[in-house]
Amino acid sequence: MRAVVLLCLLHAVAVDGQYSWNGPSRDVQISDPNAGNACGTDASSCGCCVMVRELTRLKTYISKTLTELEKEYSSTKQSLNTTEASRVAFSVSLYSDTVFKCTGPYTYNTVVNYKHVFLNVGEAYSVNTGIFTVPRAGVYSLALTIFSDAGSPGNLLAVCSTLQINGQLVVGLRDQNTNDQEDSSTAVVALSLRVGDRVTVNLTKGCYLCDDSNHYNTFSAFLLYPE
Repeated sequence: MRAVVLLCLLHAVAVDGQYSWNGPSRDVQISDPNAGNACGTDASSCGCCVMVRELTRLKTYISKTLTELEKEYSSTKQSLNTTEASRVAFSVSLYSDTVFKCTGPYTYNTVVNYKHVFLNVGEAYSVNTGIFTVPRAGVYSLALTIFSDAGSPGNLLAVCSTLQINGQLVVGLRDQNTNDQEDSSTAVVALSLRVGDRVTVNLTKGCYLCDDSNHYNTFSAFLLYPE
């Protein structure tokens, strides 16, 4: 009977596989493929590691994206500053008084000094001298309108002016007759101008221009595109 019980115990030990025949003083050797892996021993630690890895990835992605955005912002800002610095435009008229008055005639050609400013972006036109000094090289559109009144029918009407670049004639407008009491003329041109060029409207000797708050006499220019 004792022999049968012993054999049963030995069989149970062999099937269970958790005891070693090397004796109780030896450590049990367990082969576990997940040994040393936090995910296999501690599910909460595994989740934390995954989260840390994901946060690191997101941090790298966000940092890279911010760097690219900063570069694009810097480039856009520089382009905007260049565009703003290159804006040139002005539009002026002879007078803005409610009383109709004239300038001229003179015995010499003289620069017309337009006193009323509609627009002067870039401050390139001087109301003190009547000179537009080109601040940036490029193609400009320039427009000139002149007007005069003889005062009464039969009087000599002498409305004449020239658009000049550095003292050289570009466009001339002229009308002298006794048939009209009043008359006007307009010229529009596109010119390639250099930095420092001086653009003026010159009143021809013997002629005169008249104006009031209706702004019959105007001089305008703006940069079409820089060169």
